Amino acid sequence: MSLTLTVIKASESVGGEEQQAKLTGWLQEPSQSTSSIATNFDLVSSFHLLIDSINIKKQILKRMHRLQKSKGELNKKPKLKSIFKNFCFLIKLLFQSGFDEAELKSYISVIHENVYQTIKVLHDGSKELAQNETDSLKYVISNENKDIGQKLSEIEGRLDHPSLTKELAQEIETLWRDAAIQETYARGNELQVPDCTPYFMENLQRLSDANYIPTKTFCIKNCSLSLWIFGITSASVDNFSVFIVFQDDVLYARARTTGVVEIQFSPVGENKKSGEVYRLFDVGGQRNERRKWIHLFEGVTAVIFCAAISEYDQTLFEDENKNRMIETKELFEWVLKQPCFEKTSFMLFLNKFDIFEKKVLKVPLNVCEWFKDYQPVLTGKQEIEHAYEFVKTKFEELYFQSTTPDRVDRVFKIYRTTALDQKLVKKTFKLVDETLRRRNLFEAGLL
Repeated sequence: MSLTLTVIKASESVGGEEQQAKLTGWLQEPSQSTSSIATNFDLVSSFHLLIDSINIKKQILKRMHRLQKSKGELNKKPKLKSIFKNFCFLIKLLFQSGFDEAELKSYISVIHENVYQTIKVLHDGSKELAQNETDSLKYVISNENKDIGQKLSEIEGRLDHPSLTKELAQEIETLWRDAAIQETYARGNELQVPDCTPYFMENLQRLSDANYIPTKTFCIKNCSLSLWIFGITSASVDNFSVFIVFQDDVLYARARTTGVVEIQFSPVGENKKSGEVYRLFDVGGQRNERRKWIHLFEGVTAVIFCAAISEYDQTLFEDENKNRMIETKELFEWVLKQPCFEKTSFMLFLNKFDIFEKKVLKVPLNVCEWFKDYQPVLTGKQEIEHAYEFVKTKFEELYFQSTTPDRVDRVFKIYRTTALDQKLVKKTFKLVDETLRRRNLFEAGLL
């Protein structure tokens, strides 16, 4: 059986001309049951839709020519995209053979570009703060490092940046250690400084080695996820158990996606069905494109919405005046109210808890307008739990305000998670299976 997974990124602002989404070979392998998944990796929120519908191919093919991957103009600040690729990496590592050496080498230039982009964000941010802040002196780069900063900023602005050499890595490391850059990094939430910054800055010498190949390790690392939507009615997964081997450098890499990306894989587990193949397609698009494709996803069984709770003090790339948590709130509310999800079960993953538990002790939760009534009353771990429960309650209230009380067949659960944790992956499949079982029992009149 062939299961088709279609990925639609509803919000990605990158440069380039509009291109029409073309999925060639879509119907090469007909099947009796077809599932689709759609993913939006917006920095605030994104979603993966796994839909079971016999007619989904026909519906999508009929309308896909209307879905153009509109690309927004580049912001004045360089952007590091927290995108769908990490999900593809996870699928590749879980269900395929991982990355061979050639594939790993292909990410060297991406990682080097990320390093240049990161240091440029910090350099330019430092100059901006030095001009606009009352305590501007602490953001002024030292005289001995000003030329280095200007040089590195110009390198990132080139169309073809050089490979990261030992000399350049040393200069980046020197600038990174400058007191003004560290002060700027402390305000990274205002400047769109990516989470991968300390990782790359701590590994500059290794990344600049002439024989460098992105590493293979057993460490579970973070990436930004926001919304997963699964819909299956004819299959379930039991006893899902795998050991994940991650390529850390590749998972931290951020690249702009253009065109259509396809990945095929087979699910694993003791109850794996012979011949079951998933085909995943990634189609880009901006947030304002959502209404053009949301109607394609009727029949979805379960929605898994991942919200990055650590981003309560950060703003959007697209709109620096819009708080990311407020954007997540509005997206969650919008999805809940879609007619096609009227009978759909929802599971909310409050994601990036590992970052949240460190940040909430330093940055008050009430800096976010949605959480303005929060009152910290405890310290340490107790304060972390207190803050988490407050956020959890806010989402619970939003859910019940946006759904009717007679939807007894609509399951709603909340879990705290850390992205790309193997336990999260196992839990995801378990949750999908539990939701399907409950749904089937309800439809059979047993609940």
